[in-house]
Amino acid sequence: MNKVIMLGRLSSDTELRTTQSGTAVCKFSIAVDRPAKQGEERQADFFRIAAWGKTGEFVNTYFEKGQRILIEGRLQNNTYTDKNGTKHYSNDIIAEKVYFADGKRTQQIQQAQQETSQENFEFNPEESDDLPF
Repeated sequence: MNKVIMLGRLSSDTELRTTQSGTAVCKFSIAVDRPAKQGEERQADFFRIAAWGKTGEFVNTYFEKGQRILIEGRLQNNTYTDKNGTKHYSNDIIAEKVYFADGKRTQQIQQAQQETSQENFEFNPEESDDLPF
């Protein structure tokens, strides 16, 4: 089983790109704190994340550098050869699900979504020419 769950802060701005086939991919990195013993300085590990499709678009729209994020996904090994013939290896986390981990930001998003949904469903009969009466 290949399952990764991480809680961290975005250490870079998100970068959204589209593949030639039209699929969105959002790349970013997160900093995850290491457990520290009392009196020791805190340290963090930095991980590269890729979120594809709607998940990538969601991350790019609602997350920004410094914000906490919870990621569920999988670890993937990648290899490629550059123009000089040098082979490169990397381990990336592919985000399958993402969650807000900052309570304040979550409340702001929910409030914005509620306001937007209320605006979209308000009906003004004076503006409609399609009324049957």
